[in-house]
Amino acid sequence: MAERHHRALAEHGPHYLLDVPMVGEGTTVEPDFRLDIAGAFGRIAPLVVEIGSGGGDCVVHAAKQHPGHDFLAVEVWVPGVAQAIAKCVHEGVDNVRLICADAAQALPTMLGPGSVREVWTFFPDPWPKLKHHKRRLVQSEFADKVADLMEPEGNWRLATDWADYAWQMRDVIEGCAGLVNPYAGRLADPGDVDADPRGDHGGFAPRFDGRVATRFERKGRAVGRIVRDVVGVRP
Repeated sequence: MAERHHRALAEHGPHYLLDVPMVGEGTTVEPDFRLDIAGAFGRIAPLVVEIGSGGGDCVVHAAKQHPGHDFLAVEVWVPGVAQAIAKCVHEGVDNVRLICADAAQALPTMLGPGSVREVWTFFPDPWPKLKHHKRRLVQSEFADKVADLMEPEGNWRLATDWADYAWQMRDVIEGCAGLVNPYAGRLADPGDVDADPRGDHGGFAPRFDGRVATRFERKGRAVGRIVRDVVGVRP
């Protein structure tokens, strides 16, 4: 980790990084912990949660563009958390808070039903080997938990540059009783329609304007991977 990021974490971490109780030395939040959102941000405002915020490119950009919203970034990679804090300081935003934890376990534990306006999951680990697909974040059980967290008409926005994961995301959204895919049956696969197991069913969303292109996305595009967006809406 670069020295400037060490310094940002040490000097500004107490303000931006929320201190949540963990089980042991890992990334699992204590199961009885409930996060006081109003206390964390000092106000009540629409809440956007980013799962896997990386170095904070998207969340800091969005926070600057939407000062009336609060943004909670959940990331297990400590250098990424430090980078995000440094960007918050550089951009002068104060409506971002970060938690270093396993989002799949932490979010349903910390947040109450209907408390989130939007959830963002951009480029989660694709676990490309078939035997590892069970480790992917976007599964039916997790979708049910996300749907429960969101307020009515809230959005779960997803993106990936792995085709089979995009198909899985779409199918998980459409199979979740608490979510609706507004693009189901239209907007066919932007890549190879013939490769899509559901043919020309489509179901992919236009690119979300609020998702800035990160270094990882640019690297994927450079080797020919196509980014697919998926949206699930809480009725």
